[in-house]
Amino acid sequence: MRFRHPDGSTVHLAYCTNVHPAETLDGVRTQLRDHCEPVRRRLGRDRLGIGLWLARDAARTLINDPAELRALRSELDSRGLEVVTLNGFPYEGFGADEVKYRVYRPDWTEPDRLAHTTDLARLLATLLPDDATEGTISTLPLAWRTPYDGDPGAARTARSALTTLAQRLDALAEMTGKSIRVGLEPEPGCTVETTADAIAPLTEVGHDRIGICVDTCHLATSFEDPATALGALAAAGVRIVKSQLSAALHAEDPHLSEVRTALAAFAEPRFLHQTRTSTAAGLRGTDDLAEAVAGRALPDSTPWRAHFHVPLHAPPAPPLTSTLPVLRDTLARLVGGPAPLTRHLEVETYTWQALPAELRPRTRTQLADGIAAELTLARDLLVDLGLKELP
Repeated sequence: MRFRHPDGSTVHLAYCTNVHPAETLDGVRTQLRDHCEPVRRRLGRDRLGIGLWLARDAARTLINDPAELRALRSELDSRGLEVVTLNGFPYEGFGADEVKYRVYRPDWTEPDRLAHTTDLARLLATLLPDDATEGTISTLPLAWRTPYDGDPGAARTARSALTTLAQRLDALAEMTGKSIRVGLEPEPGCTVETTADAIAPLTEVGHDRIGICVDTCHLATSFEDPATALGALAAAGVRIVKSQLSAALHAEDPHLSEVRTALAAFAEPRFLHQTRTSTAAGLRGTDDLAEAVAGRALPDSTPWRAHFHVPLHAPPAPPLTSTLPVLRDTLARLVGGPAPLTRHLEVETYTWQALPAELRPRTRTQLADGIAAELTLARDLLVDLGLKELP
């Protein structure tokens, strides 16, 4: 979906296909047929943006076979789908029964991360619509904090990899005329947990093609204030490459037994749901929601937030809610000013099948309805901010 900002620029809205995990190119094509095109039809649009997730095996197939890449680009066109952004965070296995810590490997100290991200940039340069010259990729925020934070050489290795990536992106732009940018995506528990954590490493790399991806669920989980966070990024000259529109799980009164019971229903075995609370002594947290609800690992006199991407249009029932207000605030600051701070927005609720059983979609039709409802909410927010939806 495309929108005209009052300054005349185009803002793109997509939804991320990591909600439909597929490891192979055939699986990606099935996603386009069974999920992405039906969502577009529900929205009544001739064109729908998707934030494509290409696992390692799918990406390598496309890199090694230009004919397959041309065929994928043709299929996107025929189904009324367009790609201006990729989710490069998960490397493989995102559809496994248990993902947890595996999603953080390989990290930016390992050659495979640089190789995969380079592949994605090359692919995106071909997949971009004919009238688009800019693409974006979100990626791992360097590494999970352990063992990275205890290794004095890790930061140097990651910085060198990102510098090499920037040089490759420069060369790609010169060769293709397509400008691809990559954004580190701060996430709780990682060495770059917050937007503030991202400033130093990105300043050290010091290249316009390497910036930040602001995920509004992660921002909220770490209790970051949107005005402060975005202001600090602007002051440091850090480019906001893209933003993922997502909402975290919020519990106002975690000391109550009924709140703990409600939270426990969201503690599931597939994904990691880092949980945080903001206290007078600073941010406290656990690596997973189950650890938080099981005992006294977290202070419970202040609200808790969990890294669980809940559907934007359907916050959980009381006594829980979502951090949609943080998304609204952040979005207003990103695109509600005289010029957009980013032009690529991506709804990223990948946890539909990890919701409590009674909230999960039971059919492809129900899932498509839910994704379309999320995109409708995002569209309405953009229109309310003065953007005009384009055909």
